[in-house]
Amino acid sequence: MAEAADFQGMSPSPARRWMRRTGALLAGAPLLAGLLQLPTAAPAQAAGQDSVKAASGSGTVAVAVDSLTPSAPSDGDTLTVSGTVTNTGKQAVTDAQVDLRLGGTLNTRSAIDRVAARSEYQQGVDGAPVGGKYVKEFSKLTPGVSQRFSISVPVDKLDLGEDGVYEFAVSLSGETSARPWDQVLGIQRTFLPWQPDEADPKTRTAVMWPLISTAHMTAQTGSDESQTPVFHDDELAKEIAPGGRLEQLVSLGKDLDVTWVIDPDLLASVDAMTERYRVQGEGDATTAGTHQALAKQWLAELQEAVQDKEVVALPFGDPDLASLAHNGTNVTGSLSHLKEASDVAADTVDSILHVEPTTDFAWPVDGAVDPSIVKVATSAGADKVIARSDSLAETAGLPYTPSAPRPVGGGTTAVVTDARMSTLFQGNLTRASSSTLAVQRFLAQSLALNLQTDNQRSIVVAPQRMPTASQARAMAEAVTALQDGTWSQSQDLTAAATAKPDPAATTQVPPASKYPSSLRNQEQELPRSAFKQIATTQGKLDKFKVILTNQDRVVTPFGRAMNREMSTSWRGRPAEAADYRNGVEAYVDSLAGQVTLIDKSETKLSGRSATIPVTVQNNLVQGVEHLVLRLSSGSPRRLEIGGERFDEQRVAVSGGHSQTVKFTTSAQANGQATVVAQLYTEDGQKYGAPVTFDVKVTEFTATVMLVIGGGFLLLVLAGFRMYTQRKRAAARAAEADGPEETSEAEGDPENPEGPEDRLTAEDLLKEESRADAREEGPEQPSDPAPDTAAESADPSGTGERVDR
Repeated sequence: MAEAADFQGMSPSPARRWMRRTGALLAGAPLLAGLLQLPTAAPAQAAGQDSVKAASGSGTVAVAVDSLTPSAPSDGDTLTVSGTVTNTGKQAVTDAQVDLRLGGTLNTRSAIDRVAARSEYQQGVDGAPVGGKYVKEFSKLTPGVSQRFSISVPVDKLDLGEDGVYEFAVSLSGETSARPWDQVLGIQRTFLPWQPDEADPKTRTAVMWPLISTAHMTAQTGSDESQTPVFHDDELAKEIAPGGRLEQLVSLGKDLDVTWVIDPDLLASVDAMTERYRVQGEGDATTAGTHQALAKQWLAELQEAVQDKEVVALPFGDPDLASLAHNGTNVTGSLSHLKEASDVAADTVDSILHVEPTTDFAWPVDGAVDPSIVKVATSAGADKVIARSDSLAETAGLPYTPSAPRPVGGGTTAVVTDARMSTLFQGNLTRASSSTLAVQRFLAQSLALNLQTDNQRSIVVAPQRMPTASQARAMAEAVTALQDGTWSQSQDLTAAATAKPDPAATTQVPPASKYPSSLRNQEQELPRSAFKQIATTQGKLDKFKVILTNQDRVVTPFGRAMNREMSTSWRGRPAEAADYRNGVEAYVDSLAGQVTLIDKSETKLSGRSATIPVTVQNNLVQGVEHLVLRLSSGSPRRLEIGGERFDEQRVAVSGGHSQTVKFTTSAQANGQATVVAQLYTEDGQKYGAPVTFDVKVTEFTATVMLVIGGGFLLLVLAGFRMYTQRKRAAARAAEADGPEETSEAEGDPENPEGPEDRLTAEDLLKEESRADAREEGPEQPSDPAPDTAAESADPSGTGERVDR
């Protein structure tokens, strides 16, 4: 059994060493007696069995340390440890006692990791009890029942020696009916940082305080002048409500000296909630949002919190740089979206928080990097990439942690965050015991780091992107204790990134083969198909926007929505990510479909020339222009349009209106011709679906023949009436003038009014015959006069008949 001093990193005080040496002599006495007298060896063997039994009982009682104050004590302080002990076994524990155990100093950071990983009690390794009156006794612990304890001990009574991190534990010992001897039945280890005097030098520590959320806004906006935004859920209101995750981050962070790292999309979303907004419901229904006051209050608190603090703005939507590097760079337009997200970041933050942010940092997920990620991260203008020490690991075997900045070539600096300190606040920290252990371990790692060397270094702490409310509280407690401590001083992220690099630190970015597979599986990274879908959506948007009179109404909300489609927040949620992308693409399709051609049924042309109306409907709230409507004939030998196979006309339609465009056609032969109407953009790209209909060409229909026959009959009747009326008038005149005039009239009865005024049926028949001859002659294939009435601006109905 090893002494505590033999354990790596432990250095017991002189008094404790004397006590342990005395104990070792006493423990060795039976062994010496056994060597002198073999028959008396049984007691020594029993003592060894008792030691094994003492260790085997560990774990019967769960010990939880809910608070340890102060976290980093100094001279004159009183250390108070509170928590609970719970009998998790099936037998009652009697004569139970809670002890505080102080071990030796842990001289390395890896030693702290090893102690934190141990679970079972190890006699002689977990330190000796402080003892005395600094215990808590229980006569009995009933199975399944928890008992609270609180022990206060002056720091002077702990006999702390040199500066450093001490192993500290709370244990419970007692007896059970199955093991009726005193034994350690449960233990909880933690750490006690001891640095009573100001350290020289102090570690410069920059802490990143992230304000990032998932995507909440859709691409959809209202048709009103202010374009009322539409949210796909109302979860953001829960996050900014009192006690919510984002509310806690703001209220806790305002009292800390930290660098705020903010996704501009979060600010834009909350800012949109301060005015009228709507939330998607079942189907296409939306409901009015009601959290305007909450959004205004949160933004006001954030504006106050970031005053005089460094603010780093990530690209809009916090795009997943690793997914883009591994799966998106070969998809056209993907890097352009990253550039757009970076370009709008500063203006978004400045307009809402009224501070000028820093935009030259890129933050890959978990700080994991490879050459392709670094290349993508810097492609949008950032020259500092936030990496993590478990990715950009040291290869030179340095006995200390170097400063954060590492020049990795091409003018790019990798800002390497400390992996141990950055990952301590993950997992479930809702229990006070879990939070307390995380805080103490954070402080222990920081102090151990400071004691590694006499050179001052700049260290960066980057916690997870979206800490929960409980994680945020634990982080705030740890950072507060660190900033109130004696071995660290606060620093901005930019100052840490521009500090003097350690020449011995590694600057070699690990190859792609070293990228963690846990971050690259299909549940984590956005697949190539996601970037292809984003490109498809962009192509549809590009085709749609060119016809609009006010492009910003769709370009801005769709551009930001596509930034959100690339967000890091989709990791672990592939189904939700696909749903969001599908929703954006479907919405651009629905908007483009609001500008369409009205369907037509079969049309009949009665004659050799006529006009065909085609109606363009615009159901958008804004006007459209730069459209060309083309009408094409499938049988140009039978039906020509505008004298050719097709004809085109420009189209401009106001919002909420329709326009009917008329095309002149000419028939060359009877029969049926298929006609296609298709909208095009001015650059020749098809827009929307075509409308196909049939045109039936007939030179003379039954109706036309009836009209001609009726007209001819009317002419004959009119001539006959004129003849009889003149005949009667001549007779009356002859009777009035006497015999001479009558005789004169009888002498020329066929022309009573003169040859120029007489119109007979025979003349009418001859004139009609000449007209027929002109129509049938080959020298005039079409009528010289227009065949249709004046054009009407009213839209034509389906199945209309266009007659000459």
